[in-house]
Amino acid sequence: MKAMLLRATSSLAENPAPLVLADIPVPRPRGHEVLLRVLCCGVCHTELDEIEGRLPPARLPIVLGHQAVGLIEEAGPDCARRSAGERVGVAWIHWACGTCPACTSGRENLCAAFKATGRDVDGGYAEYLVADEAFVYPIPAELSDAEAAPLLCAGAIGYRSLSLARLQDGQSLGLTGFGASGHLVLKLARSLYPRSHLFVFARSQADRDFARALGAAWSGDTSDIPPQSLDAIIDTTPAWKPVVEALRRLAPGGRLVVNAIRKEERDKEALLGLDYPTQLWMEKEVKSVANVTRSDVTAFLEIAARERIVPELREYPLSAANEALVDLRSGKMRGAAVLRVSER
Repeated sequence: MKAMLLRATSSLAENPAPLVLADIPVPRPRGHEVLLRVLCCGVCHTELDEIEGRLPPARLPIVLGHQAVGLIEEAGPDCARRSAGERVGVAWIHWACGTCPACTSGRENLCAAFKATGRDVDGGYAEYLVADEAFVYPIPAELSDAEAAPLLCAGAIGYRSLSLARLQDGQSLGLTGFGASGHLVLKLARSLYPRSHLFVFARSQADRDFARALGAAWSGDTSDIPPQSLDAIIDTTPAWKPVVEALRRLAPGGRLVVNAIRKEERDKEALLGLDYPTQLWMEKEVKSVANVTRSDVTAFLEIAARERIVPELREYPLSAANEALVDLRSGKMRGAAVLRVSER
């Protein structure tokens, strides 16, 4: 099969083509695994973290990609839940033990044995992948292949972030960064909290205009002051400055939810200027988001299908995965990027 392989980690600025198109064997499903013929795979900022070494893969070479939609072509000998012909999705959570305190309390995202698709095992930047049948998700008929792919991570992690924000209808919500996850959170929040006003902080004027077009009440630069203090803010950026600035914008008792698996080192010095009275006092909270659970993915897919919450997206062929990553890294992406791997 054709696959885009990561053979070594490096800076994307130094090596803008880190993935190599290669022919590798089609994997075989064992036990409870299913073999998917990949139709589409979303491109996520986490792939940049893997490529640049902030989140090193468990092995090299490896196939990245954890937002895959495909058709089951073959089921392993022990499969009982899934069968050939089903259209399903694969998300970041490849496997969790199911028996530890985290798993048994519904927090399998915190499992110490957590394995990630495209980091610990080969992912969806390829024509085929294998996944445990307990960790694949039926794709609702209302969603196209390309629409569904970003929902499996950008959407699901956005759903978890919004849940952790503990927003009530009518309260104000801020979003820092306006990429794949940010614009889906805005659409989701507008659906779930119709009386809430939404505020977006983004570097580029194009992103700020995009946010207003999707229903944001206000948009501005990271350091701009919104017309009111905010009850909750969700940060989806790879940088530190937006975190520091967001703390200044919170109302007393407000909560900042940091939705980033890793932060880059480029502006870490911004943390040195943290001012307790203006940024942390008055019972403000900071909450990080770690991975997703299966219930997050399932719940969000159902909401997205029912409420027609779909991403703005741009498709690339599998062979152009490097181009998609460079566009994502440079901030040129409007909404989500999706690799078209094969047709139905």
